[in-house]
Amino acid sequence: MSKPYILHGWHLSYFSGKTRAYLRYKNLPFVDHAVDALTLMRRIPAKTGATVMPVVVTPDGEWLQDTTHIVDVLEPRFPDAPVVPATPRQRIAAALLEMWADEWWIPTAMHYRWSFPENYVLFERDAGDALLPGFPRFVKNRLAAYVAGTLRGYLPSVGVVPAQFATMERWTETMLDALERHFAALPFLFGSKPSIADFALLGPLYGHLGRDPFPKRTLVEPRPHLKAWVARMNAPQPGSGTFLPDDEVPATLQPLFDSLFGEFWSMLTGIRDEVRKALATLPPQRRRLPRALGAIEFPMGADRFRRDAMPYTLWMLQRIQDDYEQLDAASRASVDAWLRERNAAQALQLDIGVRLRRVGLHVAVER
Repeated sequence: MSKPYILHGWHLSYFSGKTRAYLRYKNLPFVDHAVDALTLMRRIPAKTGATVMPVVVTPDGEWLQDTTHIVDVLEPRFPDAPVVPATPRQRIAAALLEMWADEWWIPTAMHYRWSFPENYVLFERDAGDALLPGFPRFVKNRLAAYVAGTLRGYLPSVGVVPAQFATMERWTETMLDALERHFAALPFLFGSKPSIADFALLGPLYGHLGRDPFPKRTLVEPRPHLKAWVARMNAPQPGSGTFLPDDEVPATLQPLFDSLFGEFWSMLTGIRDEVRKALATLPPQRRRLPRALGAIEFPMGADRFRRDAMPYTLWMLQRIQDDYEQLDAASRASVDAWLRERNAAQALQLDIGVRLRRVGLHVAVER
């Protein structure tokens, strides 16, 4: 390559950690550019249609937005050391966990950042330095405070309200204990190399829980195997390792799949129902769905959780359903048998009702 890739992101950012670790593992030369205000507010929207990070700019000048799309584009171009397993059970299982990590963990990450004031000093410093390099500290702090206020405004829509704090905290402790047990047995989720699911899970477990002072001290530091996994993911040996033989999905991941099929799937069903309601009132000429729809409720641990429905999550499911349908008969039968063992035989048959396509941070109904 004549020029390196450019990663526009922050270490604070949920999804930037996923992309940064992926580029490192694939051994792609890149410049890690902390997004400044001009790039975030002008250049990125002009190129991608969304005010968002991370964004990857290729040596040929493509601007790629959305971590799932970034990997979809780069994996075929750099097929060595694939992060998507080739065998059917691991392939579908990794895609499911990617979706779960990307979408389900957002309230937890937001809660542990914004509900604990000691985290703010780090956010103020990092965000201010990135947005306004070279400016006086008081100016940086003022802009960081504005950004923080904007982000806090999203908290109720994802369910981060005081009445649900204890539910999220109990669930998080339980899940991190499960991950601690798993990483005591294996270095990554599916073997001795990271999969797309590992990169997705790094999003919340590095950018938020692994760096912000309160969750780092109380959640990650006491779990040495989880802490070591975060370190491995951030400094991977490029191209190294293998997935487990015989298409094995480790039994130690069962608590994750219990959450995925027992909790997250109820959220998906609720989103699907809200999309159907929205389509009944959506003008024919407008096919793009709102970023958020009505509130839905679903299980979280022993409790119930309530948040707004995000149609984008159904697009993530649609990708997995498409991948499943493209498997040959023997591979589908193997996946079906694995799903039955998880008491989720019909999970991938969830009827979304429409075809969706991604449009920036939104999804639109295909005509």
